[in-house]
Amino acid sequence: MAIPTSSIDAVIPSGPVAETAPPAAARRRRLRFVANPKAATGLVILGIFLLIAVIGPWIAPYDPSARGADLVAPPSGAHWFGTTHLGQDIFSQVLVGTRGVIFVGFLAGAVATVLSVLIGVTAGYLGGAADESLSALSNVFLVIPALPLVIILASTIQSAGDLVVALVIGFTSWAWGARVLRAQTLSLRRRDYVEAARASGESTWRIVLFEILPNLTAIIASNFVGTVIFAVMSEITLAFIGISTISEWNWGTILFWAQSQQALAQGAWWWFVPAGLAIALLGTALSLVNFGIDEFVSPRLRSSGKAKVRTADGRVVRMRVGFTPVLASPSSTPPPVPEGAAVLTNAEGKAAGR
Repeated sequence: MAIPTSSIDAVIPSGPVAETAPPAAARRRRLRFVANPKAATGLVILGIFLLIAVIGPWIAPYDPSARGADLVAPPSGAHWFGTTHLGQDIFSQVLVGTRGVIFVGFLAGAVATVLSVLIGVTAGYLGGAADESLSALSNVFLVIPALPLVIILASTIQSAGDLVVALVIGFTSWAWGARVLRAQTLSLRRRDYVEAARASGESTWRIVLFEILPNLTAIIASNFVGTVIFAVMSEITLAFIGISTISEWNWGTILFWAQSQQALAQGAWWWFVPAGLAIALLGTALSLVNFGIDEFVSPRLRSSGKAKVRTADGRVVRMRVGFTPVLASPSSTPPPVPEGAAVLTNAEGKAAGR
């Protein structure tokens, strides 16, 4: 049977085929993490600190170690954060000290994350003797206290700087993340898509890189952020108690000199408040990023606190604490009962239940 030409033209239009744009839902999924208010706020604050860490020594108005004539002077136009007992500019100390804090935090986080991924994913995917050996190694490092070890090394090595502190924290903080990644890998290695890749002849390294690691990205990022927070707090603690070298400026060094010179007793609040606020802001930024990662991974956390959630197909789901979410009906009237159907009263229903 011949098909009319007009019908063919109506089905297959002539001319170049226009590319269809991706749906709005797909674009929203790709930008869901950045659109999260917690993650966006944390990334903005963290980006500001990273920028200060890079250009801080260049934009500092004074040498942080240079002495001046204004001793313990309050904030002014010449010294925005005031001065120390030696006339040193606190604003310059905060700017210059940001680099050391960020360097230690991110280097320790990178080292711990790489080790946790290598050991945790390898142990979970290979299994057998390799799993037992790597798990035993993780258990050993899990009980090693990082901060006391850093204190001992910093006291023993005279030239122990930020690099030594970051490496020690990184090499002693990977065990917990490795155990979490091992447990997740044990769950993923028997999934259907991994079995299909293995049956098709894919190599082990390709399965790990392209099938397993993409599903562990959020956990790896969360472990990295947690290690950075711990490393930053450890670096500031070491400087505050005077263990690390006091010739290199960071926020803990500022607090060390403020405490040793009794800034609080002198009423010199400007000596310790700026460094304390910087520590609080950096910790808040990292925590907000971590919360954003958790909500990006878990739909339950993403929809927490919302009474109604709109699904991808446009339906509205009413969230009720302690109950399964139900679809909100457009009207509150009950559905009609078909003719001839038996309707039980409340008393009859109780009797039937007995």
